[in-house]
Amino acid sequence: MPARPVNSRSRARKRSRVRSRAKKKDPIFVDGQRPRPMYVDYKDVELLKKMINRQGRIVGRRKSGCTAVSQHAVTAAVKRARYMALLPYVGD
Repeated sequence: MPARPVNSRSRARKRSRVRSRAKKKDPIFVDGQRPRPMYVDYKDVELLKKMINRQGRIVGRRKSGCTAVSQHAVTAAVKRARYMALLPYVGD
């Protein structure tokens, strides 16, 4: 039984799909070190503004590049800052 011919198109497609993305750096880390215990200051409005989008929603982990632990801390800080009227609940 003869060997099946290799389709060069399918091989080329497989190669083009294999691309690795650069891992996003966690924006909460301070000098490359994770603060222990993990705490995000709710009064740090500049940092928190980076973690919400134009509509005022909290940006997800996949977009922000946060780890799960730091994302929980960011979420708590954003909600606290909203309650204290440092951040709006809705955007423009």
